[in-house]
Formats: sequence, C-alpha cells, structure tokens
Amino acid sequence: MKGEEMVIPHLFRCPISLDLFKDPVTLSTGQTYDRIFIEKWLSEGNATCPVTMQKLDDSSIVPNHTLRHLIHEWIIDNSEGQFEAADDEENDVSIGEFKRILESNESTLDDKILVLDKVHSLSEKLPLENSRLIEFDFFGLLSELVFEIGTKSLKFVEKALFCALKLMPFSEMESLNKILEQETKYVVFLLLFEQGNISIKKSLCLVVEAISSCVDTKNLGEKLGKSDKLLRGIVDVVQNKSEANEAGVRALSSLSRIEKNRENLDKQGAVKGLIAYLSNVEIIEKGSLAPMAVSTIENLLLSVGSAKIAILDNCCGVKAIVKMVFRVSNHEGSESAVNCLVIVCSDSKIARETAIVEGVLTQLLLLLQSQCSARIKTKARMLLKLLRTMWINEDLNNGFGVI
Repeated sequence: MKGEEMVIPHLFRCPISLDLFKDPVTLSTGQTYDRIFIEKWLSEGNATCPVTMQKLDDSSIVPNHTLRHLIHEWIIDNSEGQFEAADDEENDVSIGEFKRILESNESTLDDKILVLDKVHSLSEKLPLENSRLIEFDFFGLLSELVFEIGTKSLKFVEKALFCALKLMPFSEMESLNKILEQETKYVVFLLLFEQGNISIKKSLCLVVEAISSCVDTKNLGEKLGKSDKLLRGIVDVVQNKSEANEAGVRALSSLSRIEKNRENLDKQGAVKGLIAYLSNVEIIEKGSLAPMAVSTIENLLLSVGSAKIAILDNCCGVKAIVKMVFRVSNHEGSESAVNCLVIVCSDSKIARETAIVEGVLTQLLLLLQSQCSARIKTKARMLLKLLRTMWINEDLNNGFGVI
C-alpha cells in the first residue's frame, strides 16, 4: 500500500526472522521456515524443530510451493503498483511485485528503472535471490522489455541488459528465439546496437556470443551472421579501444564457429578488426583474449580464401600474428598463430619476408625449446622448414648457390 505499511499476516512470517517468507520450506514436523534461517539453524548443529523443539529424525526440508503462491497473490492484491525506493531491510518488496511493476503498462519508466536497480542488487546475491529471479523468468521478461522499449529509453535498456546477462547462464535461451523471431524486435536489436552507448554494445555483444554458442539458438546465430550492419558494428567495437572490445572478440569468435557465417564475417572486416585488437592488446596481459582472436582468424583462414588477402593487405597483419607465436607465460594461441603463418606464408614471399623481419625465427626457436606440446612443436618445425625451403629456392632463383 502506498503511504502506509502493509501488515504481514502471521502465517506469512518466518518463526525465526519474523519477516515475510522469501523461500518457505517445511520440516518433517510440519513447521515452515525461511530456507536461509532454518539452514543456518541446522548447520549450527541443532537437531530440533525451533518452534516445537521436537527432535528431528529426518532433517530434510521441502519447498512449500503452496505458501509461496499464496504470499505472491497476497502481495499483488495488497499493492497499488507504484514502487518507491527504500532501504532493503526496512521495506522489502517481493520479486513478485517487481515483476508486476515491470509488466504493468501503468508503471512509468522511472518506476521500472528503480525496480531494475533492486533486481540488479538481488541478482548479485547468490544463490537464494537469484534462483527466485530465475523461477519468475526475469531473464525472459527483461529480454522482452529491452526489445519492446528499445531506443525510447536507452537508460532502461542499459540496466535491463545488465540484469539479464547476470541471469542468462541459468536461464533458457529459447525465450530469445521467440522474441527475436519477431521481425519488429529483431529490427530493434540492430537499432540498439547502432544507437546504443558502449555499455549497451558490450552487453549486446555478449548476447550475440550466447546465441551463437547455443545449439537451441543456432538458427538465430546464422540470422545474426547475415546482418552486414551488425557485423560491421561488432568489428568497430573490436578494433577501437574501449571497455567493450573484448566482448566484441567473444561475439566474433562465437559467430565464426557457425560455418555459414564465416564468409560474411570476412566480407565485413572481421580479420581486420581482430588484427587491430591483437596489435593494440598486450598479449601477456592477464585475461587477454588474444588467443581467442588469433584462433578466430585461423577459423576464417581455413574456410575463406579471401581471409588471407585481408591479412596480406594489412600492414600489421603478419606482425600481429608473429607476436602470438611464443608467449612467455603459456602457449595458449601459439598453435593457431603458427597455423595462420603456415597458410599465409605458403605462397607469399612478402609474408615470409615480413615474418622473418618481425622475428618469427627467434619466436619459433624459443617455442621449440619450451615445454609446449609435441603437436605445437611439430607445427613449428613445419613452419621453419617452409621458411627455410622458400629462402633456399629464392636464393637459387636469384643465381646464388647453396653451400
């Protein structure tokens, strides 16, 4: 109720906390408690029911779905639909009420944004509150609202996407299929990527990654891979230094795993963007996605002939890959880098010369002396042999003998 405190019925209060139940569970004695409090009671070595003091031969607890439903209905019946910010401890508005406010056409955007702040706070508190958000399908609801509200409120979209991403790993991706198969919502998705701020673009890149990685949304991933505008937008995110460029690398990597997407990824400049990322990032930096970037380039090279041209035409192309051949801390990405150089150098004198000038021979020798796998060493020797053979052949063609 607005302006006055709702009186919580006695049966809706946990006997331990005396607050409104959040996650009611029932003991073998028939008494119901909030899960977090009864679990704490039992974990402290107590073997009795707190209310009856009856000894518990069976300490199992069972979710009380009936009581949860009754509380949910009571909250809806006793609220007027307006959410006012308040301290969590003093005014705990239930998740059911949050959902009602977000779904209501009568709620203002400001009301909904205030609710998103509360939802974000709850999504950080694992596992209890987060599980309740998942149970109420907040991921599906927030996803629907993002593409319904769209550019009318980028502030709402930014916050809603942030909350949805927190819940996405634990939610069904099918809801995104149902939403984005609607052409109007799909158009909004593309428009948000074009007009959104860097935070929105980062979130949408992570959504693209999730869609393209999930078997259930593979067709949607192929659809995204056909959008020239979206792919160019992701490439721009990757090649420009910002908080979103690693999310962009993840999106391109995930899209490239769908073979049908590779040709269009190359056409829209994916290789150029990934080379720019490799050139800008410190490959020894902890958490760097350089190995993922070079692996994505490898995928494109193996499937699309023109990807090789994209590297050769880029003044930093070969150089960026060479620096990935040997990494002091580990060898993640080394195999992909060596494979890329074998493909690019196999029939390009310029690529071979550039690789040698950029120190590939030293990199390969260090790699061979390291503790990398036998497979990587085999490929490193293959590249060394290729460079040596080509070098000898070129000397012979130029009239120099080989001693």
